[in-house]
Amino acid sequence: MKERWKLLLVLAVFAACWFLPIDSDHFWSAVKESLRLVNWYAREHVLLCLIPAFFIAGAVSVFVSQGAVMTYLGPEAKKVIAYPVAAISGTILAVCSCTVLPLFASIHKRGAGLGPATAFLYSGPAINVLAIILTARVLGPELGIARAVGAVSFAMIIGLLMHLIFRKEEASRQLAGPVVMPDEKTERALWQDGIYFAAMLGILVFANWGRPADGESGVWAAIHSAKWIVTGILGVTLVASLAFWFKKDELTSWIDSSWTFARQILPLLLVGVLAAGFLLGGPGGGDKGLIPNAWISQLVGDNSLFANFFASFVGAFMYFATLTEVPILEGLIQSGMGKGPALALLLAGPALSLPNMLVIRSVMGTRKTVVFVGLVIVLSTVAGMAFGTLL
Repeated sequence: MKERWKLLLVLAVFAACWFLPIDSDHFWSAVKESLRLVNWYAREHVLLCLIPAFFIAGAVSVFVSQGAVMTYLGPEAKKVIAYPVAAISGTILAVCSCTVLPLFASIHKRGAGLGPATAFLYSGPAINVLAIILTARVLGPELGIARAVGAVSFAMIIGLLMHLIFRKEEASRQLAGPVVMPDEKTERALWQDGIYFAAMLGILVFANWGRPADGESGVWAAIHSAKWIVTGILGVTLVASLAFWFKKDELTSWIDSSWTFARQILPLLLVGVLAAGFLLGGPGGGDKGLIPNAWISQLVGDNSLFANFFASFVGAFMYFATLTEVPILEGLIQSGMGKGPALALLLAGPALSLPNMLVIRSVMGTRKTVVFVGLVIVLSTVAGMAFGTLL
């Protein structure tokens, strides 16, 4: 069976090469857009988002007690604690659907139950408090509030449904793991580990603090103007904590674990970002990808079931860097996109992307990935229709 699939893949690649439209300007424009998106992603997103996320994931994998993970997010944890903790945790992270992946892979590896782990996977990019505030300010308070309520609710609903659908497999997974938790002792106090993790999370949050609108003042603008000072202080704090509180072998284990996540995730992200840019265009939008943006706008101008489903489906495969979904959606709304499909795209788009799906599949398998993506698309479609009907 595997050999048959390999043969089909070879034939598909050969057919694609045979019919390659090398004389088409639109094709080469899409190729250029895919490379432009990779270039932009490497310059704007890897150093400040992904690398800190890899180090945080490595730290979680090495230094977070498996007992602590099992207590709050494990399959035996109380659901009234596990799911709110997993869902609300996304509010402190200004991450996109790709940056959250190493964090998800890390807590899943440490024994977190599938339900809480997938709740966190959705909540990380979807409940980003900065994006919700920006949504309310740019697209209106109705969309901002609906996005916040929908994202928190979805995280818990999706987590619970994933737990129920795959409860037998999860039970087998837990039986295959260690029954007795290891006695993980450390010479550091809890507050020292807390400072270490807070410094890394702070660097991730403040280094990516979004630029305020022109002429805007207030707390947001003040934090943005001081973000590099705050990031620098946090960086010094992190270096000091590593120098004074950690042993050499612990640091080696941390770096090795971080590299393991990077090695697993980066190649898949590269393939996914190239594909997303080729199909949908690079940063800044425009009709340069293989699929013109005008087609999308024409298909989501009302509040029909198809319009909301289409917005959810397309949004799920598009790649949105943190906060970029707001200006993109503003342009689509100005082109005639309905408010219901707009919410559907907001709930599905930032939480998923083609690169994100490829990596999730490598962590929890094809079936669970398909169900997770399907739940996000279906729930986003229903929420979009309800919102459009209310308005």
